[in-house]
Amino acid sequence: MKGIILHGGHGTRLRPLTHTGPKQLLEIANKPMSQYAVEDMVDAGVKEIAIILGDVFPDKVKEFYGDGSKFGAKITYVYQDKPAGIAHAIGLCKDFVGDDKFAVYLGDNILKGGIKSYAAKFRQSESDALILLCEVKDPSRFGIATVRGEHIEKIVEKPKNPESNLAVIGIYFLTPSIFQIIKNLRPSWRGELEITEALQNLMISGRKIEFGYVTGWWKDTGTPEDILDANRFMLDDVRTDIKGSVESDESLQGRVSVGKGTKILKGSLVRGPVNIGENCQINSGVYIGPYTSVGDNVIIRKGEIEGSIIMSNCEIDTSTRIVDSIIADGSKIIDTPNSSPKGHRFLLGERSQVML
Repeated sequence: MKGIILHGGHGTRLRPLTHTGPKQLLEIANKPMSQYAVEDMVDAGVKEIAIILGDVFPDKVKEFYGDGSKFGAKITYVYQDKPAGIAHAIGLCKDFVGDDKFAVYLGDNILKGGIKSYAAKFRQSESDALILLCEVKDPSRFGIATVRGEHIEKIVEKPKNPESNLAVIGIYFLTPSIFQIIKNLRPSWRGELEITEALQNLMISGRKIEFGYVTGWWKDTGTPEDILDANRFMLDDVRTDIKGSVESDESLQGRVSVGKGTKILKGSLVRGPVNIGENCQINSGVYIGPYTSVGDNVIIRKGEIEGSIIMSNCEIDTSTRIVDSIIADGSKIIDTPNSSPKGHRFLLGERSQVML
């Protein structure tokens, strides 16, 4: 079985975070979100992977993943010159797939628990597709499947009046039979080749589609709120792991992971679950609250932070309380003279500077 990871899209709902890189490289619990997809593939025994690159900083993706060897994979890159839909992206991989079954994983989706069991089921299956379904509160945002008993009756993309709340999540298991279906598709009103229409037409052509219910946690990380939610869920699995130096045991409460070279000075307080990367410095008087991830090479001289993502190479030196924020790589938040402490919420792109 081979794998395809979609790494395109402009991430307009995540601007300014996506002005300087693809959304799939934004970090969740100190790891680019698409890395979870790569690791899930490898864990499921899918080690030949094609990453579909869009026109948003594709070189950053290639620089991070390289040939895939450091992730236990062999990675091939395929270019999609414009956003033309999931089915279009899959169609570009016909030569890569050959005669093999394959898994497709949208790089901005996170599925807690991985895909190992689903991949094993599909390897043994005679079906032409296996799709994963999850109950959602807002079905009009997703492709929706209507199910009767053990059978899928139909699949509709973003229905105005959904007959079901079962979203077709961004993970698909397919056979090469899908390529002829995709070849005959016409663009939807969005100007895209829709994967939901391809799956519907696959059923109409007499092919069998199986489905599985996602009973754990799944997130489509399309908005800042989604990313913060995903960060919280991933940090629920953090275990205490201290590789750096902590001057006082009283500085740590709960489950906290501290990377190599990081120094947590006496008089600070880190209350988990929290993940702090490598070569950071957390000064005396700093408070880092639950569900916060701090990247590598971050200096926090002063401040209170809770429920936030602080990416690598940032500097925080402020009396302001930072909550529910995403601070991108290389940003600075520092006090100006006569500033007074207040609660603030930030969404900062790379190398931003805020003076309060």
